[in-house]
Amino acid sequence: MINYLKPILIFIPIILVQLIIVPLISIYEIVPQLILILLVYYTLIGGQIYGMILGFIVGFLFDLFSGGILGSSALAMTVSMFILGYFYNENRIQENTATYSFLVYLLFASIIYSLIYSEVGNFNPDTRLRVILFEGALLPALYTTLFGILVVVFQSKRKFE
Repeated sequence: MINYLKPILIFIPIILVQLIIVPLISIYEIVPQLILILLVYYTLIGGQIYGMILGFIVGFLFDLFSGGILGSSALAMTVSMFILGYFYNENRIQENTATYSFLVYLLFASIIYSLIYSEVGNFNPDTRLRVILFEGALLPALYTTLFGILVVVFQSKRKFE
């Protein structure tokens, strides 16, 4: 239980930052998902089941705080952490979190999250597939990955100290 309590206490301020400050840096209503960056990090450290449970809890809390469709973020984060969990390797934790492979994993998880969230959370049958793939998935994933560079920089500095 303590393995889940500490990250959740870390995620609560991140959720508040995501809801209050991050919309101020949006570009054409596209925002980075800071929550997802931390979730990818914890999934690559703790494994698939750990990431899925944490993704569901944090996604549910995000849904409660944001006032969006209840369960949409929880579903999207759970599924993306489930798929990302296949890349977990306990022998390569440092390599997966402190190198640029973290950015590839983050981009992959962000695309999955954004696709699921844009379909479930913002369902509109008139939206074209091109718009969903580009504006709903690829652009937010790239923006999130851009912020993920900070994790790689801090982790790589910590590795050399």
